[in-house]
Amino acid sequence: MKLFKQLLVAPAALGLLAPVAAGATEVNVAGVSDYASVSQDAVAVDQVTSITQFSDVYPTDWAYQALSNLIERYGCVAGYPNGTYRGNRAMTRFEAAALLNACLDRVTEVTDELKRLMKEFEKELAIVKGRVDGLEARVGELEATQFSTTTKLKGQTTFVIGANSYGGSAEIGGEKVADLAAAASGATTFNYDTRLFLDTSFTGKDLLRTMLRAGNFASSAFGGNSPYSGLTTMETAYEEGSPDQINVNRIWYQFPIGSSFTATVGGRVRQDDMLAVWPSAYPADTVLDFFTYAGAPQTYNLQLGAGAGIWWSDNDFSISVNYVSGNGKNGNPQVTNADNAFLRSTEDCGGIGTDCSSSSGTVQIAYAPDNWGIAAAYNYASGDNGAGIYAGNGTPLANLFSGLGTTNSVGVSAWWTPENAGWFPSISTGWGYNSVDITNANLVDGDGSIDGATSQSWYVGLQWADVFLKGNAAGMAVGQPTFVTSWDNNSDINDGSDFVADGNYAWEWWYMFQVTDNISVTPAIFYLSRPLGYTTSGLAVSDDDDTFNNFGALVKTTFRF
Repeated sequence: MKLFKQLLVAPAALGLLAPVAAGATEVNVAGVSDYASVSQDAVAVDQVTSITQFSDVYPTDWAYQALSNLIERYGCVAGYPNGTYRGNRAMTRFEAAALLNACLDRVTEVTDELKRLMKEFEKELAIVKGRVDGLEARVGELEATQFSTTTKLKGQTTFVIGANSYGGSAEIGGEKVADLAAAASGATTFNYDTRLFLDTSFTGKDLLRTMLRAGNFASSAFGGNSPYSGLTTMETAYEEGSPDQINVNRIWYQFPIGSSFTATVGGRVRQDDMLAVWPSAYPADTVLDFFTYAGAPQTYNLQLGAGAGIWWSDNDFSISVNYVSGNGKNGNPQVTNADNAFLRSTEDCGGIGTDCSSSSGTVQIAYAPDNWGIAAAYNYASGDNGAGIYAGNGTPLANLFSGLGTTNSVGVSAWWTPENAGWFPSISTGWGYNSVDITNANLVDGDGSIDGATSQSWYVGLQWADVFLKGNAAGMAVGQPTFVTSWDNNSDINDGSDFVADGNYAWEWWYMFQVTDNISVTPAIFYLSRPLGYTTSGLAVSDDDDTFNNFGALVKTTFRF
């Protein structure tokens, strides 16, 4: 169409050049007749189909490409019998008219061909037009009925059916701990978790996220319902308030500042919402909650509450800084029985930056190219950030210490993912170290008051993609949930000389069937070698031969919509 427009403009342009080329009285009519006849003979006898047929046209000529296009696309250029084009020869208006007429004839032929094709495929074109009209009508209907032009809704529902079994020789009051655990949380359960995400963007670069959540895990072993099942808690386990109650679980706003900074602020925001990098490639489908903390559950404590953060990222490097107050919604800063950690109450007090704020401050530095990365993080957390002695991602003793005082923790994590799926898995690993100050807890053992303690944790996770079928995945992980390594009156409680080790090993294995794009089914098993750690025989010091272990199996079905 561009060529056709150019040809239509050509006569006007040539008219402007006419005084320069030749006057009206100077037109060589005989020459025009010769040109026309010569051109007609040349086309009829020796059709010009390639610009290389002209001996006097060279690639260095400024109009070489334009002339080539006219010849090869439209075939409306003729030369002289001696094989020349004479591109530098002055053109008369009659010659221009003859050339234009030849090209217009070719354009007319193309148009006729298009008309023929349109006639031949008239039915098919009518069907396509009908479908387009139908799509336009449906889009119009959706636009008219959608509840928001700026918000998208997506959701996820998870079903979990499974059970736990317990074994070991440890006893309390003449009864086996395994029997007590089975009586408290040994039944087969069927639980669910539903999450609805409302993602709103006002500029295309910002994000206002509102997450609604409901579940019924509080009385399940997979929700940590008893003193024996804290480490069997699943990542998907949720219940707040009462079973099936829908709550606003997250609400935060994230926006860019310039080209390198991103800020996040929210009345209910989680620590990881404000990190530029999550330092792990494991897992594709979660099972035990402990294995979702990059090996450092104290550093990446996923504190939830009122908070704000900012990160900088450039060329795969990033630095993140954030703060969360778990009790930021409360206006009373006073802590009841503040001098006694066992009697203190923080249910009705709070504020931001107060003694009752349940604070968590995090700094992370990370380097994360396309398929691997490494990150180091520091976290300061005040007391009462955990879920209690028996819930959380550590042994009861480790959870006790972290809940009584302030914790300074460091986490180092790394991961690598193969570029193509195969027998070699992705590898994720992490380690955490924690120092707890419990000076104000007034905690005393046989050797005097305890002012501080240290604890550690680590994990290694392996994950295979496209196992047996494309989209399926398999994984396994091993590690030690947070366990106490020493306190100030005992340099190392894990050396076996005075006390039984607090350590405990955790394993999990799973295989995810990707049934459809939106449905996956994941059978999984897990094993905890000593989930109660130092307190295997209760809060009294246990014997070296006491054992207690936990085996579990489940099937997890996830629906995404």
